Amino acid sequence: MKQNLNMPAEQSDPHHHVKKVSARFQELQEHLRDDVEKIDDPRARAMFETAAEVLGGLQKAFHDYEAKNEPARRS
Repeated sequence: MKQNLNMPAEQSDPHHHVKKVSARFQELQEHLRDDVEKIDDPRARAMFETAAEVLGGLQKAFHDYEAKNEPARRS
């Protein structure tokens, strides 16, 4: 992957992007859980709840990366 040398330091810092993406995961997870209450179809409700859980797992992975707790970094 080619790095743009004219890019501001904030944009090339992965932690900046981790925080932004993690916040979006949280927003979408909340939206999905709110929508579960509005949907009558049990299959759709299950799909929305499952999607919210998956996003929670992704958010945890991003948090662990930020905290340097992910298993790959422990060695």
